[in-house]
Amino acid sequence: MVNGRRSGGGSRIGGALGAAIARSRNAAPVTTPVFSPLRALGRRQLTQVDLIGQSLSTVAPATGMIFIAWWITSAEPGVAGVAAIIGTTAVVVAVAFCITQFTRRLAAAGSLYSFAFHGLPRRATLTMGAALLLGYLGISISVVANSAVSLLGIGTALGMPSAGTIPLLVTAALVACAVTVIAVRGVRFATRAILVVELCSLVLICSLMVADSGTPITPVSPGASGTLPFLALIVVFGMAGFESAAFFGAEARRPLITVTRAVLITPIVCGAVFVFAGWAALTGNADVVVAAYFDGTDSGASTEMVVAVKVGVTFSWLASALGCAQAGSRLLLAMGIEGTVPRRLSRVHPRWRTPYAAVIAFTLASAVGAWTYLLVFVGDSVVFDGFVEVAVVGAYTLLAVSCLRFLRRIGEDARSTTMIAVGITCVGVGLLGYLALDGVIDGQWGIPCAVLVVGASGVVWVAVLKRLRPESLATMGAFDSPETTDLLPGAGELVLDDDGRPQLVSAQSLPGDRR
Repeated sequence: MVNGRRSGGGSRIGGALGAAIARSRNAAPVTTPVFSPLRALGRRQLTQVDLIGQSLSTVAPATGMIFIAWWITSAEPGVAGVAAIIGTTAVVVAVAFCITQFTRRLAAAGSLYSFAFHGLPRRATLTMGAALLLGYLGISISVVANSAVSLLGIGTALGMPSAGTIPLLVTAALVACAVTVIAVRGVRFATRAILVVELCSLVLICSLMVADSGTPITPVSPGASGTLPFLALIVVFGMAGFESAAFFGAEARRPLITVTRAVLITPIVCGAVFVFAGWAALTGNADVVVAAYFDGTDSGASTEMVVAVKVGVTFSWLASALGCAQAGSRLLLAMGIEGTVPRRLSRVHPRWRTPYAAVIAFTLASAVGAWTYLLVFVGDSVVFDGFVEVAVVGAYTLLAVSCLRFLRRIGEDARSTTMIAVGITCVGVGLLGYLALDGVIDGQWGIPCAVLVVGASGVVWVAVLKRLRPESLATMGAFDSPETTDLLPGAGELVLDDDGRPQLVSAQSLPGDRR
């Protein structure tokens, strides 16, 4: 009887499938095919490895290890410092869990900005877009500038004269040009190249920290801000960009699965190496490595050690610059398709399938910003870093609120997701409050101003769009969507609704008004 039931069920399934196939053979050809708005990027080409490489490169964990070890060695928080790293990693993983509630259901090129559209009003969505753009641009400016400093530092360690301001600016421009060429050349080439570079950097830095450190060397003190909340912000800043794989939903194979895995795996891997860096700092294994990077041979470290450390960190900086350019350009692409930024930024290279116009705009802004950073902030980047931290924390906080509202709207909220989303929202608001209060106490008014600028950005953006391009407010939310060729002929047809979004109409309802 069991075998009979199985046979009968298989017969019914086969009959339904056979009927669908037979109907597809006799179906009339579609006269007005519907395409995904992100079709020009080249759909379904990136593997799981490519996506993990993109996220890891943007985070640049090798450089994060150096700065975390530097802070713990200098401030001496003891085991509490490692505990703070573990706790902050848990919070970032919780943010990743909120992001996966979207990546399991949606594929987009706008990442958190596109996701926020489904859970927040338009003003809050544009606030998310502004925070995300400022965050990625700020990270890119920092890593391009530090790449130039680190590259010239290798030459200094090898005995060349110390570089002045002009060589620094020229090197930063060359880094931005190299990033532009690689990012435009092709997404698969770029993601695999930066994964190899970042893994080599990680292996090198970890190996140097495991090796015998010799005589401990005291690095520069971080100053009065040496508190555990400050360490937590360093970890958050060090993991910023872990979600960048979500920018490639339209280009990934099985995006609802592979993007979700990349978003979850990246903060766990980064947290593990950051904890390792904390351990190395507590045991003295990181002393020589940290001093070699910041003070060169003046610290007493050998030339070989200084060159090895600077090469590893420089490669990590370069990989992060490329990862930021790829992610930021796809954010601009999604906004260009919507019309919330100039539509020329949505142009895609016909051969390499990359958003070349957005790449050029993003890297040009990064180069100009890197020059400003090298001229103004290279000696004291507290205000600049604080501005970027405000943008990143603000984006993650808005994402948590959007996740909560989105799941409730579709009726799939649960107690666990509600608790996590509410918890992340509270932590985000608390961190923003801490940054603002710390800025007021220290007289760093740029950080409280950053909170106001990011918070008001959505309101200003909507007001500008209403005057210049009001129709763009109705076309927000550019996602990868099924195309006519994805459907079995005769099973139905995709048509565009009044807002230009594809809707599936059954074959029985096609006669008459098709819209």
